[in-house]
Amino acid sequence: MKNVTIALDEKTAAWVRAQAVQRDTSVSRLVGEMLRALMSEQCEYDQAMQRFLAKTPVRLKRRGQRFLPRDELHDRAGLR
Repeated sequence: MKNVTIALDEKTAAWVRAQAVQRDTSVSRLVGEMLRALMSEQCEYDQAMQRFLAKTPVRLKRRGQRFLPRDELHDRAGLR
């Protein structure tokens, strides 16, 4: 585990201390958990984006045909 020094303004430092007390943990562990959660969230987003971008595009219309009207496309009548 690495030690890292961070600088916080007084209001933020007071808040994080109070959060650590409420959760019965240290400020260091709380900040570490928050950063780990943020990292995990970002990795999941990146993976989902890569899966989406890897899909082949879907053609919305053929040549000479018109796009579907909004109501048909979303089948609004079927949702009511």
